[in-house]
Amino acid sequence: MRVLLVTGRLAYPVVKEAAASASTVAVDVIMADVGVAAFVTPKLLEPLIADKKDDYDLILVTGLCGSDFSKLEEKLGVKIRLGPKHAYDIPLALKYADKIEFSHKISACQLLSDVKRDSALKDFERIEADAEPAFMLKGVKVGGGSTMKVMAEVVDATRLSDVDLIRKIDSYASADIIDLGIPLESSPDAVRHAVKVARSATFKPISVDTLIPEYLEAGIEAGANLILSLEGSNMERIAPLVAKKDIPVVVIPDDESLGSLIRNVERARELGVKHILADPVLSPIGHGVAEAVCRYRDFHRLYPDVPIFFGAGNVTELMDADSIGVNAMLAGIAMEVGASVLFTTEASQKSAGGAEELKKACMMMALAKHRKGSPKDLGIDLLVIKEKRPRRDIVEPGTLVEAKKHKIQLDPRGSFNIWIDGGRIYAKNGDITVVGTDAESILHTIVDRGLVSLLDHAGYLQAELKKAELAIRFHRTYLQDDKF
Repeated sequence: MRVLLVTGRLAYPVVKEAAASASTVAVDVIMADVGVAAFVTPKLLEPLIADKKDDYDLILVTGLCGSDFSKLEEKLGVKIRLGPKHAYDIPLALKYADKIEFSHKISACQLLSDVKRDSALKDFERIEADAEPAFMLKGVKVGGGSTMKVMAEVVDATRLSDVDLIRKIDSYASADIIDLGIPLESSPDAVRHAVKVARSATFKPISVDTLIPEYLEAGIEAGANLILSLEGSNMERIAPLVAKKDIPVVVIPDDESLGSLIRNVERARELGVKHILADPVLSPIGHGVAEAVCRYRDFHRLYPDVPIFFGAGNVTELMDADSIGVNAMLAGIAMEVGASVLFTTEASQKSAGGAEELKKACMMMALAKHRKGSPKDLGIDLLVIKEKRPRRDIVEPGTLVEAKKHKIQLDPRGSFNIWIDGGRIYAKNGDITVVGTDAESILHTIVDRGLVSLLDHAGYLQAELKKAELAIRFHRTYLQDDKF
């Protein structure tokens, strides 16, 4: 396949360098008489390629172009499509040049990103569909060859109103299993009610999380699908009931030792429990996390067929670091020690969105394991703040003017109060409140309705609305005029 890359004067050396790395297609680079490649138009491009159209199968202009080249393509009889927005994506685009159909409207980098992500998701679904589990938990495969699942805890579930409990369960859309954390000062009736509400709110498996026998019995009676947890203090009373109902259980040690866990697992088996998730207990950093990981590894070597429970939330909740990278690393460790279910909470603001992060991390690890490689270049990732490769924006600076502030005037059309709630942004001016999910559409609505009259004010609103949008994306709180 023969490809021609069209660029401008400024980007020509960079594009030339990127094109030189192509190995699957024959590629040339041509420079249009324009400084910035994004300003290439069909009128400018036609005389540049008219006598070369028969030499190429595909002509790629930068994905930053706003022009429509479809009519010129039809006139010249050669494909003219949008390439990547940035030069660093050119090698990837050329790699797929003879495999996919590039677009007149969508940049090649976005198109390839979608293709890779869709391929990754299909691979993940195929891995899970073909897997043989250790057991099924209300339609969810657990252990065996199945992928790691995420269990998300609703902390102090019996203290919540029905509305708040349902809202919290709904927020765990990415989780595979919903865990109801039961506080010590609860009651059997409260446990039964919480399980009933949870079962009405989701088709996902529901677990009851407590050591108190009366609460566990109430959870089983109400239809819980999993019991968390069995250990020495409740084993003799609860294990026979679990065995009779054939309910899976999480078994924990009495003293966080491997020997204690083994004794409890064996005792649960003696009492007829068939489906066990063994929890060697993941200690927080600073409290023996390395030793805990070794415990997981050693248990898995001794009991390779017993699914393992991995308490990732024990680490994320007790660490002042962004949870995204922490969850990715924990999922990788969990995969290597043979874990089947990863447990997390969103008990604090810093861990908000943790279930979604952990689920994506589990998908990444499943793909990496299947492809026998590292969790990179998979098509899905957890890169939210940082980027994989640097982008080089090549512009002509023109005349430089030093920036400085001037005194802000109050807008005669009034001021705005901005806040976020439930994943939406609200901007109130007088008796009108504009609501939406992205800064641009809210600002456009404000302008269209004549609610702003000063450029300063419009610029301020755009900055604040964008902060609000990012706060939602990053699961942060937002306070108007506060630093982000």
